[in-house]
Amino acid sequence: MSRIAYVNGRFLPHNSSAIHIEDRAMQFGDGVYEVIAVVGGKLIDVELHYDRLARSLRELNMEMQIPRVALHLTVQEVVRRNRIGEGICYLQITRGSAPRNHAFPSDPRHSVVVTARRSQPASGRVGRLGVYVITTADLRWQRRDIKSVSLLPNVLAKQNAAETGAFEAWLVDKNGAVTEGSHSNAWIVNRDGTVITHQEDVDILSGVTRRRILEIARTDGMEVVEREFTVGEAKDAQEAFLTSTSSFVVPVTRIDDTVIADGCPGSVTKRLRCLYLEAIKQPSFVSV
Repeated sequence: MSRIAYVNGRFLPHNSSAIHIEDRAMQFGDGVYEVIAVVGGKLIDVELHYDRLARSLRELNMEMQIPRVALHLTVQEVVRRNRIGEGICYLQITRGSAPRNHAFPSDPRHSVVVTARRSQPASGRVGRLGVYVITTADLRWQRRDIKSVSLLPNVLAKQNAAETGAFEAWLVDKNGAVTEGSHSNAWIVNRDGTVITHQEDVDILSGVTRRRILEIARTDGMEVVEREFTVGEAKDAQEAFLTSTSSFVVPVTRIDDTVIADGCPGSVTKRLRCLYLEAIKQPSFVSV
C-alpha cells in the first residue's frame, strides 16, 4: 500500500505530495513541527503535542489557522489511511508561501502537512543493551524551546554521531553543561540515586516524553532535580539515559570514550523504561 500524506486540505499519494517552492519553511525555516508516537494504532500524548505546537506558533507570532478539533481529525485520518499500528505521525505548520522577503507576509496562509510512517521505537535491543553517545558543541540558536523546522545544527550533530557509530550526540554549551541531544533529552542518575535533567528554559525543547518521565519518576518516589549537569558529571554518573517521542527511554552506557558505571543499563533507567511502556497503554496517554 502506498503512503498517504495530507497537504493543505488534500489527501495525496506521499510520493507526489509537495508544497510551493516559495513556502517559507523552504526559504527561511519559518515553521514548526511535532512528531507524535503511535502505539497500537493510538496517538500517544497527543494533547501535550498540540499544546506545544500552539506555544511554538505563538512564539513565532503565528496563529493556529485550523481549529484543534479539525487538526486532530486530520491527524487521525492520516494515521488511519496509512494503517499505522506502531510508528510516528509528523505534523508541520509553516507561515505559508509568499514572495521571498525576510519580513512576514501581510496576509499569510499557513501550510499544513501531515505524514505518518511505520517504525519501531528504540526500546527493543538498544533499550535493553544501551547506546553510545558523543558530546559536541551546541551551535544552535538561542530559542531551542521552539520546535522549529530550522534543524541544520541538529542535523550536523546527528551526522557527527552517525560517523562515529554513536546513537546520539549530546550538545554542550560554552560553560560545559549538557543541554540536550540532537533529537532527545539527556538525563543522568548520580551516585546518590538522584535523577537529573536540564531545567525547562530556552536552552532546551520541553520534550513531551521528558515531561512524562518526570511525572512517572516523582510518582514512583524517586528524587528528581531539574538543573544543568556537566559532561564530567555525566561521565561520573551511576547511570545515563535519553528520552524522546521516537525512542521512548534508552539507556546510555558510554559517553565519548567513557563507559558509564559497569557499562550496563542501570536499575533506575530500566525501571523508568518499564513504567513508561506500561503507562502508554493507559487511556490517559492516548487519543480515542
